[in-house]
Amino acid sequence: MAEIKPSDMTLDDIIFANRNQAYGAYELRKVYPKMLTRALIIGGSVFLLAMAAPTLISLIPSSEQEVSMTEVDLMKLPPPPIDPNEPLPPPPPPVELPKVNTVQFLPPEVKKDEEVPEEAPPPTVEELKEAVAAEKTQEGDPNAEEVIVAPEETGPVKEEAKAVEVVAEETIFQVVEQQPEFPGGTSAMMSYLGKNIKYPAAASRANVSGKVYLTFVVNTDGSIQDVQTLKGLGFGCDEEAQRVIRSMPKWKPGKQSGRSVRVKFNLPVSFVLE
Repeated sequence: MAEIKPSDMTLDDIIFANRNQAYGAYELRKVYPKMLTRALIIGGSVFLLAMAAPTLISLIPSSEQEVSMTEVDLMKLPPPPIDPNEPLPPPPPPVELPKVNTVQFLPPEVKKDEEVPEEAPPPTVEELKEAVAAEKTQEGDPNAEEVIVAPEETGPVKEEAKAVEVVAEETIFQVVEQQPEFPGGTSAMMSYLGKNIKYPAAASRANVSGKVYLTFVVNTDGSIQDVQTLKGLGFGCDEEAQRVIRSMPKWKPGKQSGRSVRVKFNLPVSFVLE
């Protein structure tokens, strides 16, 4: 066995000095660092390959991708030319509604005597059990079910709706969800009456005082209309109260169902001698 110089000795040589180095443990400790390095390199390579596998697979072209690209290109093709001489296809056949048994039963109408046709008795209950009331009598399939077709909208219906709205605007309400109000509230209205009422000279000389009860209509725009006296005092008090009411600024209109409406309003006006 060759003699090892102290400067060349390693930790393993020191541990296994004066021991049987041919047993195998000494050889394993000598090659352990190399085996550990080799294992780390192999493990790191496998880990990096596994992480990069999805990217590598996506870079590989497949036949399915080629087919999808071909389909997209086909979708971009222009439509075939239309021949103007080619006849148009026939329209679809109309849908035939099933015929049911009907009995003539016309709704009552107001007409002149000479325009009234011969009276036809209304259908009986037994006839209506087997047929449907209609404008004329016809025979159909007794097993067929009645089909109700929704009527199309026409111009007169819309005009009638407009007429109903006009009638609603002209209606004068007594009580509404939101009553009309003087700008600023009741206190502002009392202040306005106190500042603008001029006591009539005739009432002052006759020592007349009291309240004049008025009624008026607050329009949808807040203006005052149809001012009338319900109970007066005379001596010029009624006319003065009406004058002040007509000169009021526009009120906040009353509302019903969120829409401004005309509302009749009653208000007492006091005349008090100081």
